[in-house]
Amino acid sequence: MFRRLEARAKEVDSLLCVGLDPHPEQLSEPTAAAAKKFCLQIIEQTARCAAAFKPNIAFFEAHGGDGWGALADVVAAVPDDIPVIVDAKRGDIGSTAAAYATAIFDGLGADAVTLSPYLGAESIQPFLRPGKGVFVLARTSNPGGAELQDAMMADGKPLFEHVVASISGPAIGYVVGATAPDQLASVRRLAPDAWILAPGIGAQGADLERAVAAGKRPDGSGLLVPVSRAIAGSDDPGATAETLRTAINSVAAVAAVSPLDRLALGLFEAGCVQFGEFTLKSGVSSPIYIDLRRLASRPDLLRLVAAEMAAVLASLTFDHIAALPYAALPIGTAISLQTGASLVYPRREAKEYGTRRSVEGVFAEGDSAVVVDDLATSGGTKIEAVAQLAAAGLVVTDIVVLIDRLGGASEALTAAGYGFNAVISLRDLVDRLLRLGAVDAESHSAVIDYLGG
Repeated sequence: MFRRLEARAKEVDSLLCVGLDPHPEQLSEPTAAAAKKFCLQIIEQTARCAAAFKPNIAFFEAHGGDGWGALADVVAAVPDDIPVIVDAKRGDIGSTAAAYATAIFDGLGADAVTLSPYLGAESIQPFLRPGKGVFVLARTSNPGGAELQDAMMADGKPLFEHVVASISGPAIGYVVGATAPDQLASVRRLAPDAWILAPGIGAQGADLERAVAAGKRPDGSGLLVPVSRAIAGSDDPGATAETLRTAINSVAAVAAVSPLDRLALGLFEAGCVQFGEFTLKSGVSSPIYIDLRRLASRPDLLRLVAAEMAAVLASLTFDHIAALPYAALPIGTAISLQTGASLVYPRREAKEYGTRRSVEGVFAEGDSAVVVDDLATSGGTKIEAVAQLAAAGLVVTDIVVLIDRLGGASEALTAAGYGFNAVISLRDLVDRLLRLGAVDAESHSAVIDYLGG
């Protein structure tokens, strides 16, 4: 099924999934026949730009046996080259799940179905048929979805991440609400090749740009954006669907810029990276100035920074992230909120009252911590911070920074026995800004000369 979906999306250059939800108030009369007619009209007008159709089974079941027959006719009316995903959210034990699978795949002729995973992988297995696909609910679009799906497990990871990690395979996609872009990005990291169905655009108010940037694959595909009410309620459903397809493609084209390109541009546009003539704290003259404290005032950019640093941290083992004051404190907080990782931080000055703690946060002696900072130059301040953390009982083996200024930090920290990782080097950052047209060749050359050629 997913091969067919790939082919269809490419053929019509679309990530739009047209929802078929015949709400009673939209029908000429409250009958199954009216629901069928309503859906057939939408199919006819939008098929040219639909990557898939998604009928919601509830609006048909409400009409009893006639409704089930109407749904079968609606599925049959969809052109053969367009996949049909029946939105049923089924989930039950083996024999019952098998009966549901028979009804949806054999009875209706659907290509895929949405499933609830909360009875475990055994409830999914009966639906895994050759040529068919399933979309497992990971993080739903409704506000109440956070109550259970974002709940933190004993290992500090949210429940929805456990769902994705434990239920996976070539015939499995995921439902992740566009209303939860951070969680959507997490699922994409966990399932880099999977198709994701991301409801919430339109009536639920999700941000299309953030959702597409968070959920698409690097190849620009792998994400279905379902829209129902905005299309069905339009005076011209076909034109509205075309407009939506164009909007999604436009956003996807922007999102197709690599994350590091977007990071470099974002830092430049926010004034976090400036070109000119600057005198640094050391007294040295520099053609570039980096001020990452400005990130605290740019939540959109801070979110991107946290995502890129979280990707680096994903390969490391630690109990806590230790953000260094002051610029890294908002970065560390954003990483903690995105990943669920515990945050601690060393104080610039030890408290002279109360607990007199030099490191804030909840931890036990012998716990491991990874140091997180905004940038690194020589590495000296990182070694000092590690000593302070060690004095409080934490064990540090790795250091992660956003920008490596290429001032010898990597060599110094490696020689001291620490692992060192940077999201981007200063040279790479200015190279990207030149290629993207953000800075001129003269400014670029000045920085390269400053770095030693």
